[in-house]
Amino acid sequence: MNTSLHRGDNSVLGRWWWTVDRQLLFATMLLILCGIIMIMAAGTPVAKRIGAPSNYFISHHLMVLPVGLLLLFGTSLLSPLYVRRLAVIGLLCSFLALLATLLIGVEIKGARRWINLGFFSLQASEFLKPALAVVCAWMFAEWRKEQGFKGWLVAIVLFAFSVLLLMLQPDFGMTSIVSAVWFTQFFISGMPLILVIIGIPLMVLGGVGIYHLFPHVQSRINRFLDPDSGDTYQITQSLKAFKNGGWFGQGPGEGRVKLHLPDAHADFIFSVLGEEFGIFACLLLIALFVFIFYRGVRLLLGEKNLFVLLAAAGLLTQFMLQAFVNIASSISLIPTKGMTLPFISYGGSSLLAMSWAMGMILALTRKRTSSRMRE
Repeated sequence: MNTSLHRGDNSVLGRWWWTVDRQLLFATMLLILCGIIMIMAAGTPVAKRIGAPSNYFISHHLMVLPVGLLLLFGTSLLSPLYVRRLAVIGLLCSFLALLATLLIGVEIKGARRWINLGFFSLQASEFLKPALAVVCAWMFAEWRKEQGFKGWLVAIVLFAFSVLLLMLQPDFGMTSIVSAVWFTQFFISGMPLILVIIGIPLMVLGGVGIYHLFPHVQSRINRFLDPDSGDTYQITQSLKAFKNGGWFGQGPGEGRVKLHLPDAHADFIFSVLGEEFGIFACLLLIALFVFIFYRGVRLLLGEKNLFVLLAAAGLLTQFMLQAFVNIASSISLIPTKGMTLPFISYGGSSLLAMSWAMGMILALTRKRTSSRMRE
């Protein structure tokens, strides 16, 4: 029996295979594979340091990964209509989970961002990011389509409530990413000039206020501007890793810096890549991130559905910004910020949320030949 997929195959899987962008799909799978390799390399010494079994992080990662893959492929099967319906449910659940986090969440390093579920630590803000981007894209698109519908106002309320919940944790890195994506979508959809004029000074004032009101933010910025003003142990070790690695690295498993970096498996996993596989491998990984972003943007050129354009652009911007923040922090281009490298760093919530987001990108950029698929 011939089970191969052909262009005339009208099954759900057949239609998906011939309409999904396979270059984007394969690049994402390659990124996921790189993540498995890097968590195997970086997780063992961190696990030993905290008294856990040496395979603790990679085994947990491999347990969550099938759920992430199911989420990615399942979401990529959806039409734009069902993508936004799922995003609405996801946003409401994220709001409820964030409120629960403030009440019963675990406090770590002065921040309350996780809910301990026993078998899994849930970081609800990771799911808020893609959900908010898609729902606000819908509101902006409806504002432009329906005369008199104040979708922009609904988007502002949703954004303001999201920022409030994130600031109460507090999580300024996540707030920055969410804000950048939201303003990008609003600008593309036709933000009124008066709001641009008002918004820029407000953002500057907000940044100054955060700097003066939150000592840990002030400390990070001061240490970035003047390394002699405080403890720069992590970034010093990170830069040392790149120096040790050179162009082609010390070899798999031969890195030493991961023995000392507390977050070698998460926030500073890019440094482990630099030491063990070299700067050349780092450039290849950056190229893979850039390719995914470029490919997604290219697929959106000429897109006539404003919702699809805004939602996919927001998700791609979010993906690339998060990668930039992690990598730039590792090489001291910006102040250090605890943020995962998409699909590469250890983190169950991050992996699941990023899988969902990439599934939505794949769904939104599929070739839509029928009116049902274009909805």
